[in-house]
Amino acid sequence: MQENKSPGVGQWTRRNFIRSAGAIAGASALSGLGALPAVHAAGSDTIKFALIGCGARGTGAAGQIMNSPHSTKLVAMADVFPDKAQSSLERLKKEHVNKVDVPPERIFLGFDAYQKAIDSGVDLVVLAAPPGFRPQQLEYAVKAKKHIFTEKPLAVDGSGVRSALRSAELARKNNTLLAVGLQRRHEPSYMETVQRLQDGAIGDILYMRAFWNGDGVWNRTRPRLPRQTEMEYQIRNWYYFVWLCGDHVLEQHIHNLDVCNWVKNAHPVKANGQGGRQVRTGKEFGEIYDHHFVEYEYADGCRLYSQARHIPGCMKSVSEHAYGTKGRSNISRYTIEGERTWKSDKKTVASHQQEQLDMIDALVRGDVYNEGEYGAISTMTGILGRLATYSGKVVTFEEGLNSKISTMPERVAWDADPPTLPDEDGFYKIPTPGKTKVV
Repeated sequence: MQENKSPGVGQWTRRNFIRSAGAIAGASALSGLGALPAVHAAGSDTIKFALIGCGARGTGAAGQIMNSPHSTKLVAMADVFPDKAQSSLERLKKEHVNKVDVPPERIFLGFDAYQKAIDSGVDLVVLAAPPGFRPQQLEYAVKAKKHIFTEKPLAVDGSGVRSALRSAELARKNNTLLAVGLQRRHEPSYMETVQRLQDGAIGDILYMRAFWNGDGVWNRTRPRLPRQTEMEYQIRNWYYFVWLCGDHVLEQHIHNLDVCNWVKNAHPVKANGQGGRQVRTGKEFGEIYDHHFVEYEYADGCRLYSQARHIPGCMKSVSEHAYGTKGRSNISRYTIEGERTWKSDKKTVASHQQEQLDMIDALVRGDVYNEGEYGAISTMTGILGRLATYSGKVVTFEEGLNSKISTMPERVAWDADPPTLPDEDGFYKIPTPGKTKVV
């Protein structure tokens, strides 16, 4: 294993952003196709790829790529933790014995391991490290002219979104593929439902509702390891720290917000909201909220009412709904009621798998597509929700995008301090509406 212990980590105008947004809003999964100059390295007929971020989602994405009927091979891996890389490798070897060729010298460790994996002679990179690291890793991969699958979200603050937008534009200029893990856009029933709504099936859309309400996600409550630094503790438990995750109103709820933006061919222009910590209040839950309610407003006056909650024993829903002058739609159930009552009869697919099959199919055909702009727009939509709930104020999309406040630490290294440190009792400072500055 190759280990490196060194750390690794302009004003975007409204006109430029809207121009980019307009170019991709409502795009289908394979929009923006163009000729691909060279899919495979050194003339091989096998797509060689690297996995960067060896957690559950990254390991799942790598396996789904190798489920393609086309020739793919995992040849490099990168993570900051040796145990993560090793467990991921063992699992993938069992599942795809003939498609994994990762010798010890191509397992890279450390904060700059992603650079070594990207530079290891691969055609495609999978970016699945915690979201706080994504803008930097995306930029490096794009500049290296690699094809990219990146998990969502693309950033955790406005500065990161601006970086992601620049990377998306460079990928387009390089004619390299950039796929984003907003997999609903690859599901045929979603695609048909959204197209019908855009074609006026329920008339003018007056308001929408979006939910990601559930019990929550994993929590690693084990005691801190001996000599474990605060930086290591937070990266191990990345979901509960804003600089790494962005809060669940972004990291999870982005899927539902993305669907609503897709329906509208637009993004909200402002938001207000409220949230807090009522149940998940222990020190093991870091600094994020356990519930958010956000009212988003689009330029045409349409409202989106958004709920994101991590509290057991409450109403559960992961869904999107639209209400118009001529009917309504349960988008996530692919139904329309009203003057044009309809239900999709398409076969439901596993969308996480479908997005990877679509990507490899496109590469083999010699086509590229770019999902970076709408990925960045929906990322900013989730961030905007957090800014609204943390501050308790109305925040505009433009203010959030152009904010000078960065969530990231000044230095990323095992001995460096993260942005938020625990108090003497091990608790972290929680954002306070009315007091917390967000832009």
